[in-house]
Amino acid sequence: MKIILALFVLSVFSIQSILAQKPHSVSLTIQNGKIEGFNDQKEHVDKFLGIPYAQPPVGDLRWKAPQPLEKWKGTKEVKKFGATPVQTDVFGDIVFRSEEMSEDCLYLNVWAPEDRKKNDALPVLVYFYGGGYVAGGSSEPRYDGASMAQKGIVVITVNYRLNLFGFFAHPELSAEASYKASGNYGLLDQAAALQWVKDNIKAFGGDPDKVTIAGESAGSISVSSQMASPLSRHLIAGAIGESGAAINPTLSPVSLKEAETIGMEFATKAGYKSLKELRNASTDEIFEKYKKSGLFGFPSVIDGYFFPKTLPEIFNAGEQAQVPLLLGWNSAEIPGIAFMQGQPYTEEAYIKNVKQAYPTDYEEVLKLYPHTSKEEIELSATALASDRFISYSTWKWFDLHRKNSDQPVYRYLFSQIRPKGPNEKQAPIGAPHASEIPYCMGNLRLMDDFKWTEDDKKTSEVMQQFFANFIKTGDPNNGSVPQWPAAEAEDGTPPVMIINAESQVEEAQNDARYEFLDRAYGND
Repeated sequence: MKIILALFVLSVFSIQSILAQKPHSVSLTIQNGKIEGFNDQKEHVDKFLGIPYAQPPVGDLRWKAPQPLEKWKGTKEVKKFGATPVQTDVFGDIVFRSEEMSEDCLYLNVWAPEDRKKNDALPVLVYFYGGGYVAGGSSEPRYDGASMAQKGIVVITVNYRLNLFGFFAHPELSAEASYKASGNYGLLDQAAALQWVKDNIKAFGGDPDKVTIAGESAGSISVSSQMASPLSRHLIAGAIGESGAAINPTLSPVSLKEAETIGMEFATKAGYKSLKELRNASTDEIFEKYKKSGLFGFPSVIDGYFFPKTLPEIFNAGEQAQVPLLLGWNSAEIPGIAFMQGQPYTEEAYIKNVKQAYPTDYEEVLKLYPHTSKEEIELSATALASDRFISYSTWKWFDLHRKNSDQPVYRYLFSQIRPKGPNEKQAPIGAPHASEIPYCMGNLRLMDDFKWTEDDKKTSEVMQQFFANFIKTGDPNNGSVPQWPAAEAEDGTPPVMIINAESQVEEAQNDARYEFLDRAYGND
């Protein structure tokens, strides 16, 4: 009898344990209807994954601005990620948790604290992924919103169209659009998602007037663009940029004529004689032709609609979103070998490449990026490659906003060197491009390819707290984190938060490099 009783008690506890682990559904109503997500009891976060925010951009809606959704009847289950935008494996470090890839990709995800009250107005973070406008997706583990939601923030990640489907311009597309331009569909998707957040975030406990947008690489470029665009700049209360701005030479918009010419050349070479033929082509057929074209995506466009002017013109006129800005870049965005074009780090090869890149100004460049030893040449080549790739454009965004806004601007340099990756023979000499993402979003635990150290965890705790503070108040300073002063408009050596295991503020050391590049790129 005792054995039977013990087995009965054990079975009851087992059933209770299973029930406790099973996520329970969470329902709420948004503008288009009722949705059902789930509560993650382990993380204490409610998750709503794969919420559609616009009509599927397929068929006649391929290469059109995102269209509003109709209301649905019944309850829409939103418990798994929506389809990832169509793309190829360009970068090798992107992992998706969605089950498929499709043109039907306009979905977003929401992580909300489980203990939010109906009348609470929580701060909101909308995060845009990177990937050069040709790759990426909102289901990537490094962008997961649960850790940030645990800090009392409602977090959204957004899918937007990419490559051929997101940035293709063509004269026939321009002719049919009400604003007489084409391209920028991925950016228009982001703007539509921000409007969705404005209209619906209260249902998740979020404050529609306290929305901070953030992103890395193309996501950061997107943040700078949404700050500048008249379609979205009124929808945000703060901005965070991690490595990148839509400023020459970094994915800056081109003229509509140039974008249409590129689009026409692609269509002609691919054998499409009309817009009807382009739209009638299957996803697989047209994407295969895009891959064979050798094009690395299509440029964004000064279309008079999303982009009325270049970013420097918009910011210099003070027409951007007048909001607090936190931004920065990494200490070794791209390896020096990219500048050396595969040549060894010798003085002869380095000087040769500098002269080739800057035939009339090479002496100034050699002073700014010195070359007294092989080790220094590697550091200088890395700095020069990184600056030309993405650091300079981020600096220019920083400089434009601090000089054309009364809002605070905070600048960082991320220098924590992550552990060696599974396919790396040696650790990088600095913090490479995109390496900061799991730190600032609190997602080291989801990136199990790396053997994280206590220094990595310490760096992540501080960086995530900086971001969380900023999202909540527009100021990264609060609690136990190091004091981080805002940059003054005309300060020649503005404060920079060096983010690593021993995060501390220093005066900017190398702004003369960016001032030189400013003149070289004609953005001054």
